[in-house]
Amino acid sequence: MARNGSRMTWRFVALAGFLFVATGILVSRLAYIQIIQKDHYRQAALEEHMDKEVVRSARGAILDRNGFPLATSVDVFDLYIDRRAWAESPLRAQEVADGLAPVLAQQPSQVLARLMDGSDGPIELFATELDYTTGVAIREMYLPGVTIAEATKRFYPEGDVASALLGFLGREHGGLAGIEADFDDILAGTPGAIYFERSAGGNPIAFGESQVVPGEPGGDVRLTIDRYIQRLIENELDFQVKAHGASGGTIIVMDPMTGAILGMASRPSFKLSQLDLDAPNFDIYRNRSVTDLYEPGSVVKVLTMATAIDLGLVTPGTTYYDAGTVEKGGYTFKNWDFSANGVQSMTQLLQKSLNTGAIWLSDLIGANKLYESFDRFGFGDSTYSGLGGESTGLVRTNKDSNWYPSDLATNSYGQGIAATPLQVITAISSVINGGKLMRPYIVEEVNSPKERRKFDPVVVRETISEASSATMRKMMNDTVDGVQNHRGQVKGYAVGGKTGTTLVSIPTGYALDSTLATFVGFAPVDDPALIMLVKIDQPKDDPLGGIVAAPVFGKLAPQILSYLNVRPAAQVAQAR
Repeated sequence: MARNGSRMTWRFVALAGFLFVATGILVSRLAYIQIIQKDHYRQAALEEHMDKEVVRSARGAILDRNGFPLATSVDVFDLYIDRRAWAESPLRAQEVADGLAPVLAQQPSQVLARLMDGSDGPIELFATELDYTTGVAIREMYLPGVTIAEATKRFYPEGDVASALLGFLGREHGGLAGIEADFDDILAGTPGAIYFERSAGGNPIAFGESQVVPGEPGGDVRLTIDRYIQRLIENELDFQVKAHGASGGTIIVMDPMTGAILGMASRPSFKLSQLDLDAPNFDIYRNRSVTDLYEPGSVVKVLTMATAIDLGLVTPGTTYYDAGTVEKGGYTFKNWDFSANGVQSMTQLLQKSLNTGAIWLSDLIGANKLYESFDRFGFGDSTYSGLGGESTGLVRTNKDSNWYPSDLATNSYGQGIAATPLQVITAISSVINGGKLMRPYIVEEVNSPKERRKFDPVVVRETISEASSATMRKMMNDTVDGVQNHRGQVKGYAVGGKTGTTLVSIPTGYALDSTLATFVGFAPVDDPALIMLVKIDQPKDDPLGGIVAAPVFGKLAPQILSYLNVRPAAQVAQAR
């Protein structure tokens, strides 16, 4: 008897243990479903008996370097319709049309025709970007099959400033160009949804409820662009293009020490206020500062000279004999002004922009080392600025089968190679900033609900030594301030720079009556706070960079330096 009682006790204990474990498992599973996975199952249940329509979230703002908005979003409403609400009742459709027509400023017949047109399916985005008053009025009508969802539209507080940089949105409110496209994944956020009720069998419920589930707003993108500098250079570029009868032009302002782009303008371009998505002109939408290639001309003499200085082949006082012509590869090369100057120093070579001197340097350097140097300066490769559509440039080296010795001559003074304006200013920046090729960048910070990320300056590589850079700054200063009445001079500031003038290349060679006039300048010489590239395309009145482009620097630089709180020196020795 005792043995049987003992057996029953163990069975009871085992059963109790089993029930305890089973209950624990059940409770754990319920906790997992109802607490940890509640959102997942709630969403699954929602989608089981609801139709879903994706709605856009609030788009993040694009800010300038100081936090001022260049593109932001204002609250509006989007109107959605569910045609199933009046599928079996034309009178109900007429009721909806009569209600919507006055607030949409349309005729009831127009609205009714769209309500009854089911070619786009039962659910449709019927009207977008309704203002607050209109949206609230429609919401308070409680019309069957009509749902109002909060949305946003783009607003540009600075007007048309930086249109090509900012870009624009398409009809689906995704970025199609510029920063809007390049950083669309950050700015757009996560879409929300509207759910329209249906029965368990999947049939529509005419008077079923709709539910709006908001998405996650997009993040803000803060640029390195300064709105004051951007407006200043755009206004000046517009003036200069008109004054010279030019076909276009480019102005870029950069911090040469960091690679931060403070301003970037190019023409021809477009205005956001006049954007027409029905008749798009995609050629006008590109950012020519990074997409368009050109032959930089004599600006490249700075790079050739920097290479020779860095290799220890010459000093500023080294001389050569300029006979006015050079024979190379079966071709005769002359100076741009057809001059013959006799014995000339390296500084005079830059001051007078002598083609024969650049060719003499290229022979001294040799093809291998000169092209290796051009590669270090970033020619023939993207700058990886993050701007969409950036070109890599074109450089034919002595490693290419179609290269000729005459190419070395023309390349030494900036012809026969092609680069973007951004590549050129980035390369020259490395000559003056201590020899560091900086990656140009235009985004300072990204601030989204998921992350806050700041972008720091990036050194790509060393192009020349710090000592060579100091020598080049002095030589480039002599090229501007050491030349009587140079039009790039700025009162109170030591300026360095180099002009460039090149013929426009065409399929059959060069257009002899059309030039690209360039000036790249920086200041102050000892501690550069800015570097600026000015390029005027095909000026009608004068072909030379020193006449057309240099004065633009001379006009803009003091305004920007003053704005940046860079004080003028007490005395600046200049030959005027």
